[in-house]
Amino acid sequence: MGFFSDFKASLMRGDVLSLATAVVIGGAFGKIVGSAVDDVIMPIVGLITGGIDFTQKFVALNGESYANLDAAKAAGAAVITYGNLVQAIINFVIISLFIFVVLRAAEKAKKKEEAAPAAPAGPSQEELLTQIRDLLKK
Repeated sequence: MGFFSDFKASLMRGDVLSLATAVVIGGAFGKIVGSAVDDVIMPIVGLITGGIDFTQKFVALNGESYANLDAAKAAGAAVITYGNLVQAIINFVIISLFIFVVLRAAEKAKKKEEAAPAAPAGPSQEELLTQIRDLLKK
């Protein structure tokens, strides 16, 4: 086979298509989770923390004091924006919790589907043999 034939065969295998589907669905789910965190949960966190915007927390390495991060950057000061790290950690914890809750709900729904009553079982092998024996006796 040629290179392109092998490449086409590789792309058309089920596992590659499943992976592509998972990536697309994962991207869409990421947008949902991001929106839930940014639009619903973070305003609540902001209310709890008194409206602190962690992304504006910084330390200027030149020792001078600046009104805000934009002023420090405009002055060309080297800054450590530790607030971005704090914000990323908070986002990670919230997103992890959100995904945990969704996966837990999915597992519970899956268990309910599996707990559906099974079809009644037919006679066991012993019962069938007993019936055959009784019919042979007659």
